[in-house]
Amino acid sequence: MKYIATLREGDRVSDIYLCKQRTSAVTKNGKPYDSLIIQDKTGTMDAKIWDPNSMGIEDCDALDYVEITGDVTNFAGTLQLNVKRVRKVSEGEYDPSEYLPTTEQDIDEMYEKVKNCIDSLQNPYLKKLATLMLIEDEELVAEYKKHSAAKSVHHGFIGGLLEHSLSVTQVCAFFAKKYPLLNRDLLLTAALLHDIGKIRELTDFPLNDYSDEGNLLGHIVIGTEMISEYIRKIEDFPPVLAGELKHCILAHHGELEFGSPKKPALMEAVALSFADNVDAKMETFKELLLLPKDEASQWMGYNRLFESNLRRTTEK
Repeated sequence: MKYIATLREGDRVSDIYLCKQRTSAVTKNGKPYDSLIIQDKTGTMDAKIWDPNSMGIEDCDALDYVEITGDVTNFAGTLQLNVKRVRKVSEGEYDPSEYLPTTEQDIDEMYEKVKNCIDSLQNPYLKKLATLMLIEDEELVAEYKKHSAAKSVHHGFIGGLLEHSLSVTQVCAFFAKKYPLLNRDLLLTAALLHDIGKIRELTDFPLNDYSDEGNLLGHIVIGTEMISEYIRKIEDFPPVLAGELKHCILAHHGELEFGSPKKPALMEAVALSFADNVDAKMETFKELLLLPKDEASQWMGYNRLFESNLRRTTEK
């Protein structure tokens, strides 16, 4: 199988992919064409069927698995598949694991580290809250372990939410040790739960797209509401502590222009925003470095997230 991440301009493709999306449109000259997004575990690619009524083009819908024959072209600097033939395949002709991106980490091992972190909490209210949400609620735990952390950009794979949340928590644990004035229990609880709203913001794979609730509210607001729901189940949960925890969630993107309803007003909120930012950017850079390398140059091109033309470090 030719994985999408390995395809290059001029390649001829004849393999099975997941059709993530299919839409119909017309060219400026009024000719109909179909636009597809195809996917495997290494990524996605835009594909075009310029003559959808020709022989060899079978009907298929979003989330169908299809055998595609076509040529890889370059359109405006982006690789695109010019489709010649499409055949909807039957169950048994493909292995679903080849089409769904998954964390390279062991999910059960990561979750054990989350439980160990919860066990280390000293504040009874924060420990009870984290236990209710991330240990006792089996349905929520299942989603927390398998969900992605994004549609794209970083950790956009099965287990991505768990991997990102654990990584942010580990960075925050370092901060708490380095800067003793930080309230460790508040910071670590906020880190574990900071992206919990993505469980409802994003749909499950293979779609992994924004839900109606996600588009209308976003994961920060959704997550704050979810935490509030569980806090109400804990008798005598201190209102001030609840407000501080929810503030950390609301401010974890750091800046209003980055989607946070509030800017950080607590030391713990500042620490969480930095931890979230560094893990997101390091993962994004890692995913860029893992893309097939242009042997002619160390430069990888301009990236909007970093607002810079990025370069590979010289190899030893």
